[in-house]
Amino acid sequence: MNQEQRRQRLGMLCVAGSAILFASKGLFGKALYQRGVGFELLVTVRAVMAVPLFAWFAMRANAPAKGVMQAGEKPPPMRTRAIVAAAIAGITCYYVGALVDFWALTLIDASIERVLLFSYPAIVVLIGSVLNRRAPEVRVVAAMVITYAGIFFAMGGIDLAELRQNLFGASLVLVAALTTAIYFLIGERYTHELGSTRFAAIGMSASAVMLALHFSVFRSFDDFQTPAAYDWLLLFILGTLCMFIPGLLQAEGMRRVGAQRAAIGSTIGPPTTIFLAALFLGERLNGWQLLGSAMIVGSILVLNWPKRVVADEP
Repeated sequence: MNQEQRRQRLGMLCVAGSAILFASKGLFGKALYQRGVGFELLVTVRAVMAVPLFAWFAMRANAPAKGVMQAGEKPPPMRTRAIVAAAIAGITCYYVGALVDFWALTLIDASIERVLLFSYPAIVVLIGSVLNRRAPEVRVVAAMVITYAGIFFAMGGIDLAELRQNLFGASLVLVAALTTAIYFLIGERYTHELGSTRFAAIGMSASAVMLALHFSVFRSFDDFQTPAAYDWLLLFILGTLCMFIPGLLQAEGMRRVGAQRAAIGSTIGPPTTIFLAALFLGERLNGWQLLGSAMIVGSILVLNWPKRVVADEP
């Protein structure tokens, strides 16, 4: 195996590892809900814990390399427009999106939540087509049709009772998927200017401020006295193992293999959630939901699989 092949393999391992860690988010959320921890407290603590880690890593990642810049020389300043864009992206995804996503986890199974959240690639393509005023390709239209048919089946399909039971929770997840798509679209434009880690740090910091304001208005800080020591351990794991570490792995994987291959590698996420939820939470998807899950994952492959063999991205 040559150096380039090793780089590609390590990149795909990073992508797969990040998808697996992100997939375990619902398990920790469900465990904390059962112990009486509310979703608003969970989301707030998760963000506040992750912010200093992202900020520390961003400062290290964006520090000038030794010998490249003279001592005392500063890196190029960030444009105000780029900082504001990163903050808006973070507030949209990690404040609005995270709140509705974890709210949905109180209503529907973790398996369904993770599968529905993976509808965001189709939303990215749809928004991109509208913004560019360009009709999508035939395969893109086919992938979007498969995605939304899969969503229908994942929510219960022709089982109307199951469909009604999951309707509101699934709608919340689709809102979260929309905020994720917005984050990716803004990030695609400004991460080249800010750097991926600095972009994430700004977005996370802005969302943490909003979550703290939200909690002070709608909840009481006395709620922080409710969690036991074990609950704080789970919250720490949620903020680090299910947010900070997979975020870094995802960024490194995309750097090594490119966004297209990273998207393909991340499709291990929904099946992982289904397996872990069945193993630890006793969740079981019916036949229609399994079909819908397979259709959504399949649509991501259709959207991202290259039309022809191309050279590896640098």
